This record gives sequence, structure tokens and C-alpha cells, in this order.
Amino acid sequence: MGFLEIKDLHVSVAGKEIIKGIDLTLERGKTAVIFGPNGSGKSTLLGTIAGLPGYEITQGTILFKGQDLGTLSIDEISRLGIGISYQYPPAIKGVKLQTLLQNINNNPEGIASWSKALNLTDFLQRDINVGFSGGERKRSEILQLLLQNPDLMLFDEPESGVDIENISVIANVVKTMLEKEKPISQRTRSSIIITHTGFILDYVKADIAYVIMDGHVRGCGSPGEIFEEIKLHGYEKCASCFAEQFQGIKTGDER
Repeated sequence: MGFLEIKDLHVSVAGKEIIKGIDLTLERGKTAVIFGPNGSGKSTLLGTIAGLPGYEITQGTILFKGQDLGTLSIDEISRLGIGISYQYPPAIKGVKLQTLLQNINNNPEGIASWSKALNLTDFLQRDINVGFSGGERKRSEILQLLLQNPDLMLFDEPESGVDIENISVIANVVKTMLEKEKPISQRTRSSIIITHTGFILDYVKADIAYVIMDGHVRGCGSPGEIFEEIKLHGYEKCASCFAEQFQGIKTGDER
């Protein structure tokens, strides 16, 4: 049984079907990257895995460590070891960032060291994301996710709205979180990363890529090769090529 197994998943939002039958498998210690045009169902997929409200599973299953996530509440999913970094983190007035971090994981040394690594030490006594730049918000998101210490990390466009310098800071911490310096067999964490720009791939090596279009997986394979094809030919042409070439391939079948 895989670490994460998604079978024939259909998901509706406000009565509209967004995900229309997705199969996806991810092994422990591996990183999957998801490409696709806006509105294709990428963020819906991550939100459904994380158990966020508003996403209704109408068919299919998501199994994580053998448990059906569709039967669990959002807090049960979080305790099971799944965490998410949002594309658009909200600002929360009246709550200090340090207060939130202490409630996530009251480890003063960990909060201090990781805040320093993410250049957020001076932000700990500020209201969460209030007046933060795009890069500062994303670094705050990564810090919160890191202190949750989940086994499966979901990143929704971690480089969106972030300058090159901040991408480097974020990516280096993500690499550490995912134990990329270790062989896959020794890693304990897995991740799924949604990206449009592909910048994150310059820093964090992904093991498999999926192309999602109109609520379906249209192809999977080498992250570098797929991204180059997308840049050269766009999604539509690449989807037809990869659908034929990689039909039936699952993450566990990669070489």
C-alpha cells in the first residue's frame, strides 16, 4: 500500500464538479510536482487532501497511511500528519505570529532557530501577515508548516508572488524539511508542490510530475522534461502527448 493513494477521486465545490476522476500515488520520502492551467483543479486537490471545508468528495477515495481521509475531520487529518501551505495566506489582526507558533509547537528553541533561518525573527511580535509582503507571508506560512512537522507537506505555489531572493530562502528550508540530503529510503516526509513558474524546481528536486487539466490527470513523468515541454508547447499540446506516452503510469511505477 502506498503512503498516499488517490483512486478515482471526484470533488465538487458549491455543487460544481471540479475534480472529475483523479488517480495518484505518492510514496514515502518522495516529492510530486503538479502542473496545470488556472482552474484545472490543482488547489482543489490539495484542499481536499487536507480536509478543508467546502470540498465535497462525491466519488472515490483518498487513503493516507491506509486511512480513508474522507471519513476524518480536518483536525484528525492534521493529527494524522498532513499540513498545507496556502497560496494566499490570510492576515489575522490581533494575534501575534509568535502566539500562533507557540500553539502549533511550543518549542522555544525550534521557533527561534527556524525564524532565524527564514529571516522572520523581527516579525514574531507582529500580527500574523498584517502588512507583510508577499515573500514575508510565504516565509511565515513555511515556518508554521515546519513547526507542525507533518509527514505529508502540501505546497500551493510556494513561489507565487515571491522574489528570487525569497524563493531561495524558502526553497532551502523546504529542502531541509523534506530531508533531501538523505537517500529516499531514509526520508520520512513526502510532499506535493503546485507550481506555475517552475522556479522551485531549481532548488527542490521533485521525483515525479503530474499534469492536471479540467479535473483530470493528463500525463505524468519526469518533472524537468514535462516542464520544458510545457514552456515550449503549452498545456494543450503537451497534454495530448503525455496522455499517450504516460497513460496508466503511477508514481510507484517510475524508474
